[in-house]
Amino acid sequence: MKFTKMQGCGNDYIYVNGAEEIFTPEKKSQIARRLSDRHFGVGGDGVIFINPATEADFEMEMYNADGSRGEMCGNGIRCVAVYVYSKGLTDKTEFFIVSAGKLKHIWLETDPHNARSVLSVRVDMGEPILAPKEIPALGDSDKIINESIEVEGKIYHHTAVSMGNPHCVVYVDDVDHFPLESIGPFFEKHKNFPKRVNTEFIQIIDRKNVKMRVWERGTGETLACGTGACATAVAGVLNNLTDPEITVHLLGGDLKIKWEGEGHPVYMTGAAEFVFEGEVSV
Repeated sequence: MKFTKMQGCGNDYIYVNGAEEIFTPEKKSQIARRLSDRHFGVGGDGVIFINPATEADFEMEMYNADGSRGEMCGNGIRCVAVYVYSKGLTDKTEFFIVSAGKLKHIWLETDPHNARSVLSVRVDMGEPILAPKEIPALGDSDKIINESIEVEGKIYHHTAVSMGNPHCVVYVDDVDHFPLESIGPFFEKHKNFPKRVNTEFIQIIDRKNVKMRVWERGTGETLACGTGACATAVAGVLNNLTDPEITVHLLGGDLKIKWEGEGHPVYMTGAAEFVFEGEVSV
């Protein structure tokens, strides 16, 4: 099987042309588990198949490192956009990608001096979902904003948001020294989140800048999470901690996120890069 390794803000996935490499969902899950292993495989946060689509220009079919299906990956969808344009699968600089039934509008900023080179990708990530039952999350109120949650005997305050996948945003004083490796798994599998949850630990720098570390369900800590950055921007506005347009500083790089409030979509802008290509027996 031919593959391409790409990364967006250090969020690295293995990309496969699903029009040429055809497998069953069960086999794709197995491939994701095997190839994502950083010691015995290619190494990555998961595997993404880029498929033909009828309702969009392309489909993104995402598998986490543990083989589970993922609904959306913000860094991954930017990589898909760069992949299809750079490899000549489309000549458009504005198109649509569908993932788990959700359409995402894409705009490419290309390099005028280098054909097929993409400088950045802007994605309309859609409106955030705040209703607990649709996230899904357990809660009696119509939104979960700055509500207390007990994790391993300690009380935290969290805001729950779905960007097509569930997120739990938690504010901390010092994100660099937060014990994410030991606490992250307990948030991921907390009883309040029936389908597990991605958890963003956020340190406010000022109203236009935040630092973020993330524990992704099915993968663990990653260098970045695009949907998590979007959820962070939404939580910042809902808690009146940040402006509508912010820069999210992740371990792997920066993302520009804009959300003007309820009734508006979230826009994410960032880069995506090729790492290497190869072929592996599956």
